[in-house]
Amino acid sequence: MSRRRNDGPDGLVVVDKDAGWTSHDVVAKSRGLLGTRKVGHSGTLDPDATGILLLGVGRVTRLLRFLTALPKTYTCDIVLGTETTTLDDSGEVVATYDMSSVTFEQIEAAARGLTGDIMQIPPMVSAVKIDGRRLHELAREGIEVERAPRPVTVHRFTVTPTGEAHIIRAEVECSSGTYVRTLAADLGTALGGGAHLRDLRRTAIGSFSLADALPLASISPASLLTPASALRDYPTIVVTESERLDVGHGKVLPRDERFAGEGPWVIVDDDGRLLAVYAAHRGGTVKPEVVVAPIEGSASVPPDDAAGSPVDGSRSAPPSSSDPIDG
Repeated sequence: MSRRRNDGPDGLVVVDKDAGWTSHDVVAKSRGLLGTRKVGHSGTLDPDATGILLLGVGRVTRLLRFLTALPKTYTCDIVLGTETTTLDDSGEVVATYDMSSVTFEQIEAAARGLTGDIMQIPPMVSAVKIDGRRLHELAREGIEVERAPRPVTVHRFTVTPTGEAHIIRAEVECSSGTYVRTLAADLGTALGGGAHLRDLRRTAIGSFSLADALPLASISPASLLTPASALRDYPTIVVTESERLDVGHGKVLPRDERFAGEGPWVIVDDDGRLLAVYAAHRGGTVKPEVVVAPIEGSASVPPDDAAGSPVDGSRSAPPSSSDPIDG
């Protein structure tokens, strides 16, 4: 049987976003540079933030939710003694504190206290929806609503002196859905005052780092990483030819020793071409989450998944998710 026809390029582009661009701006510009309208983004960055933005192209737009789930790494400055409406330096100052007596040892201790599994209240400048409205839309109207805290994980929160008494350099490695601006504000509160964030830069999403990234103006179809490379952070399983046919038809497979861990698992053929992403299923089996290379006439192929992502460090691509505006 033949594979379904696919038009246009497929792959992943790692962009180093400049300040002043929304994630939607980057997607719109990339469509012309890549010669296709089928482009989505994962792990949104807001206009003031810079750094890594992952662009899924063609069939890889169906895989962006797996990239959104990867941990992220950021650098930023934390300005002690000043709170703002947006928790970063784009907002209006709402409170000031004398924090001149705070020692660096106290700052390190406070950062350690905000490391691990913690609860965060999403900021008003986020894409979280309450009663059908995104928080950042309400914030622009001057409306503030109560938000429930959410569990996030901060894997690493390191601070470094800058030589300026009220400014600390920070590096944060965190789970998807973590708001770095909230982390900065919470650090100020933990020290008995307040703080806000500036110069947010995302330096990694999973294994994708700035070393992989290109300026937006430099991308082209030749810049695309393969669909299989897009999911390099997940375990990969090579299937036989007969299994390839079953995968292409979206069939459930027995879970043998190859499917170690919790999944999901990336399924490729013996040439390394991406076929599907499978997840654990009942009764010692695995089932397809996304079939990327279906066989013509397949009876059951899972529907396309979101080609967008969060607003963290961050805002999202269609269809958008409820992730942060920072990171």
